[in-house]
Amino acid sequence: MPKIRIEKRDHTGRLVWAYDSDEVERTDHYVLISAHFDRADRDDGYFVWQQGDRFLEWHYADRWYNVFKIFDRDTGAVRGWYCNITRPAVIGAGVVSADDLELDVFVFPDGRMLRKDEAEFHALDLPAADRAQAEAAAAEIERLAAAKIAPFD
Repeated sequence: MPKIRIEKRDHTGRLVWAYDSDEVERTDHYVLISAHFDRADRDDGYFVWQQGDRFLEWHYADRWYNVFKIFDRDTGAVRGWYCNITRPAVIGAGVVSADDLELDVFVFPDGRMLRKDEAEFHALDLPAADRAQAEAAAAEIERLAAAKIAPFD
């Protein structure tokens, strides 16, 4: 599999975090990558992030979010879907970047959903059009997840 670098940027376009991954699939609208969580285990209250968990990540050029499907490092079972609300990804030959807008949606395997970081999202100085796109993206994720439409299947 070809290698591809993922760059998470803040709402101003400043690089926050980058990591290398394996490209699994590419279309005109998205790139699907595989990566492993490379940080130490961390309990965020609603979810325990485990070093070594496998992520399948959809980075979309035409949607205001990305989706990380999380698989348990030991059993391979689906642990959930973490969705970042972002501006549409810029997908290049060896790099994908997107501007994170703070708002997140976590989807549990049992179908429960949790919006995260709403206060941080509302505190951002965003154009009204971007704010509306972000709110619509969170609602779309919730609709797709409730209907168990890919990648939430």
